Amino acid sequence: METDITNRTARTNERVLIVGGSSGMGFALAKSLLEDGAQVIIAGRSHAKLAEAKQRLPHPDNVRTFAVDIAREEQVTELFAFTGPLDHIVTTAADIEGAYQLLPSLELEAARRVIDSKFIGPLLLAKHGAPVLAPTGSITFTSGIAAYRPAPRGSVVAAINGALASLASALAVELGPKRVNVVSPGWVDTPIWTFVAGDAKQDTLDAMAARLPVGRVGQPEDIAHAIRFLMENGFVTGTVLHVEGGHRLS
Repeated sequence: METDITNRTARTNERVLIVGGSSGMGFALAKSLLEDGAQVIIAGRSHAKLAEAKQRLPHPDNVRTFAVDIAREEQVTELFAFTGPLDHIVTTAADIEGAYQLLPSLELEAARRVIDSKFIGPLLLAKHGAPVLAPTGSITFTSGIAAYRPAPRGSVVAAINGALASLASALAVELGPKRVNVVSPGWVDTPIWTFVAGDAKQDTLDAMAARLPVGRVGQPEDIAHAIRFLMENGFVTGTVLHVEGGHRLS
């Protein structure tokens, strides 16, 4: 028990990379970690969004930023040259603009953007991040409810979310004792819904809230809390943690 308490105290000095940390779930995770004294690197494609996020986060002196397209291997190698040693790697990044279409209308370029941001990117983060990750460290990917409750227009996103579960299982075996897990959110009120539902965002979220056993949609902080569990519990690896308000039951 004393060892467990010591480990928890040590987390205040951990170094964490969050790809997608400038908004939504990644931002909520960065905020939570910074409040506990961690050193955080937030990464994403937009210099401007990263700079703005840093100013909104607590303890900005403990925040570094790095602009990167994680689907480009040369940029990912530059990212880890910048970060140096890490305790945890998290990615919440996703480019789903234009991907929610019925099959006859689906544009291949939109499908490729989802694959790049949600599968190729995480694969490259693991490939180049594992060498700088602490032996007790972790990698957390973000999938989603579409893999488990697929709906029309969501075939590409569902497929990639499902693939992440298999990727995490395989990497957990290959990279152990370093841990690899997936958090699978349900419907969460984040800016990504602007791309999915447009002006109907709030009505769409309200309708889902009425369906869910918990009576509400998720908030970014719900997912941040779940990711922290995956980071902190050293006996969890190769696992998909569902945080979806009972959506799989409804």
